[in-house]
Amino acid sequence: MVVPHGGPWARDVWGYNSVAQFLANRGYAVLQPNFRGSTGYGKRFLDAGNGEWGRKMQDDLTWGVRHLVDKGIADPKRVGILGASYGGYAALAGVAFTPDVYAAAVSIVGPSNLITLLESIPPYWEAVRKMFYIRMGDPSTPEGRRKLLEQSPLQAADRIRTPLLVAQGANDPRVNKAESDQIVIALRDRNFPVTYLVVPDEGHGFARPTNSMAVFFAAEEFLARHLGGRYQPDARPEVAARLEEIRVDPKTVALAPRLDPGAVAAPVPELPLREGADVYEARIETGGRTIPITLTSTVRDEGEHWSVTDVMATPMGEGRETAWIAKPQLTLKRRTLEQGPVSIEIEVRDDRVTGRANMAGQNREISAESGGPIFGDSAGALQSIAALPLRVGYQTALRNFDILKQRPRILELKVIGIETVSVPAGTFEAFKIELAPQDGSADRRTLWVAREPRKTVKMVATMPQMGGATLTAELK
Repeated sequence: MVVPHGGPWARDVWGYNSVAQFLANRGYAVLQPNFRGSTGYGKRFLDAGNGEWGRKMQDDLTWGVRHLVDKGIADPKRVGILGASYGGYAALAGVAFTPDVYAAAVSIVGPSNLITLLESIPPYWEAVRKMFYIRMGDPSTPEGRRKLLEQSPLQAADRIRTPLLVAQGANDPRVNKAESDQIVIALRDRNFPVTYLVVPDEGHGFARPTNSMAVFFAAEEFLARHLGGRYQPDARPEVAARLEEIRVDPKTVALAPRLDPGAVAAPVPELPLREGADVYEARIETGGRTIPITLTSTVRDEGEHWSVTDVMATPMGEGRETAWIAKPQLTLKRRTLEQGPVSIEIEVRDDRVTGRANMAGQNREISAESGGPIFGDSAGALQSIAALPLRVGYQTALRNFDILKQRPRILELKVIGIETVSVPAGTFEAFKIELAPQDGSADRRTLWVAREPRKTVKMVATMPQMGGATLTAELK
């Protein structure tokens, strides 16, 4: 069993490894190769992996398998590959580019398309984007883009004939769920069987023991069926139940349609904003910890504009953001942010965003096309969304602007029903609204907007930049 490490700029070291021990216990010889591009062997070895995803880095795995076959350790007809993150990519690449080498493969949060992987780099990775381009390839050049496509398992999905299990965290900010959806759809559409598991409350990897055990219970049975290893057929009731919950029928998988940012018009508000201050009790829940927050959002009438200032008080300090919103369209015209070592200032004029971002002493100029009017972004988003003509079944698209990536971002808004919700400020009959990025990324929000008075009384948001943490805010 080949178990390539993640990273890939990391290494496996001698010592206890739970995955290797698990597989060895089930009867498999385990190969954990430090392929070229791994760290710990000097810069020449690290740089030898530049541009070699799916090529020489993958060859190192293949040659490792051949060596074990030559030594009589591995049966060439019963070799499997299992990995997570880059290791998941290597599993997909193994069955796509060397379909005769492996008899079974398990890809856990593995990217299938290197172009979409690089395009989805989250904000907190922005500082290392250039490093990714050097190590992987530059998608902004025609030659770089061509090579990255050639190195993407998705492009060779028609060559896959190895049984495959794909596992994915729904809230993964590093390898978006769309990466797994794409390869599952490609195999399904050619009537090739694929096992798909999606864990709704996990990100890049599985932190909750029951989720992890459910995934490996499925992998154990899958590998036993195709490779003949040992298999424990019974599981604790909660693990068996969780496995049934995370199984996904490939027939139901669909990619969200992509909207052209330039074709998205700003929605037309039904109501103006109201002057005054709203205070929210909020909390971030992550890794068993709860971080208390107080959010104060103040709206002021400044003639042609509304100004909305959000002040967020946390145990780590205070953050302040102000947005100037044009009347009556409620579109963003200017925005400032001050939080610790970060300060951002932008202006929106003639469908262009200009400004600057200072992050820990590093200045970046901001200059990009917005693609059209920006609505429901940053401070004032809760008020602007509440001002829309909300009805059950109402749908629209909002254009936001990603400052770090310097490009527009489309959110799809749906009113999915009316619920009675209780918060510290009282009990309200409220519209329940779902907001989801059309690119399939994990940062989703649910809002409850009271019908009377029309204001947001509750919000729950996933925070993939904090490993799938949840932010909850309730009107105080």
